[in-house]
Amino acid sequence: MRLDDERQSDNIEDRRSQGGGFGFPGGGGPRIRVGARRGGMGIGGIILLLALSYFMGVNPLDMIFGGGGAGLSPTSQRDVSTRQIPGGAPANDAGKVFAAKVLHTTERTWSRIFQNELHKTYVKPTLVLFRGRVRSACGMASAAMGPFYCPGDRKVYLDLSFYDDMKRKLGASGDFAQAYVIAHEVGHHVQNLLGIAGKVAAARQRVSKARANALSVRMELQADCLAGVWGRDNRDILDAGDIEEALNAAAAIGDDRLQRRAQGYVVPESFTHGTSAQRVRWFKRGFESGSIRACDTFAADRL
Repeated sequence: MRLDDERQSDNIEDRRSQGGGFGFPGGGGPRIRVGARRGGMGIGGIILLLALSYFMGVNPLDMIFGGGGAGLSPTSQRDVSTRQIPGGAPANDAGKVFAAKVLHTTERTWSRIFQNELHKTYVKPTLVLFRGRVRSACGMASAAMGPFYCPGDRKVYLDLSFYDDMKRKLGASGDFAQAYVIAHEVGHHVQNLLGIAGKVAAARQRVSKARANALSVRMELQADCLAGVWGRDNRDILDAGDIEEALNAAAAIGDDRLQRRAQGYVVPESFTHGTSAQRVRWFKRGFESGSIRACDTFAADRL
């Protein structure tokens, strides 16, 4: 991605110096303990949460989804993962600058779409950078859960070490793959602003676990599609190979691939985010159409 000329978003809250993120800076929503149903949505519990899900029978969505420095040159630094000094400041703050610039591109995209297509005002989310653990309006969360969005405070939460896990454990590297993670979580914010998140959360409380999982899949695939819309809107700053990076990242976190990696077989009724093929398909649909109206996964006969 060519982000040199992009400005950084002002909506960044850096809690990394808190060393565990126990501070709670206000915001709405109940304080709910991890393990209860919560109002957050994430790109996936890639490491610890997957182990809990597949080997202990815990649904990740029950934990996070109610009932995702100056002079930085991403074109020359394709992977902006940030090494952390335990208990101290980041060894290199390029990750923060990158995240702030990507967030700004999402603000530009969704402000325009909300105004021109939806005739609404886009309320920008805050991106919280944390390390290890963090408290949100949705409750306490661990970095092992991966990035997530909390509707209660309208904030996206990201531990930059997640990017290292994407690269080393999932084989998903590159700056646009990392940007896709933020865009996906911002997609959940868009769903929240449009009232979709609340309706899905309420519906999940009234149906069987299998049906609730199916609704979660449609929710996640829609966020993938919205990330594709963002990608299309910013295609003038993309480099050759960027789209392939995003598609590779989407495929790497498909439920089928993660389950097969974790336990050697898949259980489709337990899917909460969609298969690799589905995640790739919906991101491409958003990117190719550039329209939010193309992302109605809830009306789609085929995911």
